[in-house]
Amino acid sequence: MATMRAALVYANFAPRPGYKISQDELRTHKVREGSKVWRNPKLVLRTDYPVPEPKPDEILIRVKAVGICGSDIHFLETDEEGYIIYPGLTRFPVVIGHEFSGVVEKVGANVRGLKPGDMVTSEEMFWCGECDACRGIDFNHCIRLNDPADLEFGELGFTHDGAMADYVVVKAKYAWKINSLLERYGSEDRAFEAGSLVEPTSVAYHAMFTRAGGFKPGSYVVVWGAGPIGLAAIALAKAAGAGKIIAFEVSPVRRELAKKVGADYVFNPVELEKNGVQPWEKILEVTDGQGADFHVEAAGAPQYTLPQIQRSIAIDGKITWIGRAPKEVPIYLEVFQVRRGQLFGSQGHSGFRNFGNVIRLMAAGRIDMTQVITSKFKLDEVHKAFERAHQRIDGKITIKP
Repeated sequence: MATMRAALVYANFAPRPGYKISQDELRTHKVREGSKVWRNPKLVLRTDYPVPEPKPDEILIRVKAVGICGSDIHFLETDEEGYIIYPGLTRFPVVIGHEFSGVVEKVGANVRGLKPGDMVTSEEMFWCGECDACRGIDFNHCIRLNDPADLEFGELGFTHDGAMADYVVVKAKYAWKINSLLERYGSEDRAFEAGSLVEPTSVAYHAMFTRAGGFKPGSYVVVWGAGPIGLAAIALAKAAGAGKIIAFEVSPVRRELAKKVGADYVFNPVELEKNGVQPWEKILEVTDGQGADFHVEAAGAPQYTLPQIQRSIAIDGKITWIGRAPKEVPIYLEVFQVRRGQLFGSQGHSGFRNFGNVIRLMAAGRIDMTQVITSKFKLDEVHKAFERAHQRIDGKITIKP
């Protein structure tokens, strides 16, 4: 059997005392709330992992670039009791990595429209396309994807082996061609780097334009957190014609990147508060007291950001919520009534041609997310890559073969 290199996360299956876990979760170890089950995680680079063989409806992809996501970092960061920070769907051990691009190596017997040699990226949500949610609402909320009893569907790099490896296998229906990016960038290396950023950019696109319905050109947009998702939101807001884009970020490197991809005003909320100024006050100052028409929460810090947002939302303003955090916070509904405000929760990136539209924007040069890549590592250096990732000083860390 052919083998490959692969970065896996291992963890102890140890449901928290008092946490009511289902019988299906106990049986399959596919759990809905990872932070309440998985303890003492460990990253292991294996060199003897089997190369997957594509089934009739699948393709085998040779990975060319894969990014480290905040979710990957949260798999390995723990609370005081040793439980992982990530609150969502997980099944360990698993090969991590879901922001990737590569070249098709082999196709299953039933695959049409893709062939060896095609440059591709892939969705991370493994939806069924048949359940009520898929047929009537949104692939990102696929019932089978979230069902602990169903191991066919789930999430790449969360419940199914991902792309932080030499090869990855996915169903052909999740893959998108990125050959047009080669025409744009002129080199395979840059094209694959851009392709690995389609997934996180599509997360922002889905939240902003599919879930929240976007904003009118000229609107004032605030982005909370300038990690990869926040940076994508800034770039997309610029491409969509925002009148002013305001970003809040504590990292100096990410603040500079925020300016680079299109933010007009970038503030360090910690420094503001040291000087006796609240972020909401700065927003009102920049918007001449009107507030922001569109807020993007990509920080995953609701206990901090929501009070600021509630005090700076414009009349008829929207909030789209992307950041994940296992926290309950109070919400002041009066604000949403008197300001005619709306809050949209967003998960995932699939469906609605989100991936296709992001690829088109990249190919047209409307957005260039390769600007946010600030560190590159080889797969053999994966432990060094994560050591750096935990410092949160980069825009995006990319791993290559």
